Amino acid sequence: MPKFMQLLVFFDLPVVALTDRKNYARFRKFLLNDGYQMIQFSVYSRVCGGMDGVEKHRRRLSHNLPPKGFVRSLILTDKQFSAIEFLVGLEKKAESLRPDILTLF
Repeated sequence: MPKFMQLLVFFDLPVVALTDRKNYARFRKFLLNDGYQMIQFSVYSRVCGGMDGVEKHRRRLSHNLPPKGFVRSLILTDKQFSAIEFLVGLEKKAESLRPDILTLF
């Protein structure tokens, strides 16, 4: 049985020029279509079945990088990922925690 891992992707992409916004949208759409879920703005997570799955999705990620900006990835075990602590101050109406994200933990 493979050990499940979480592949986290963090990115900071320019969105000033029209082409930059299109590249941002294309990259975000790739992440969603590839099974990633948004954790928060510019932070996405995907479940992988072991290191083989992680490497497969890292290669896919590398082939779909936008031409500008910064993208980073981090691998966590399910145990490490489940230890993430949500720290929330006063809740803003536009930023409520989505129930589907909470079910990951």
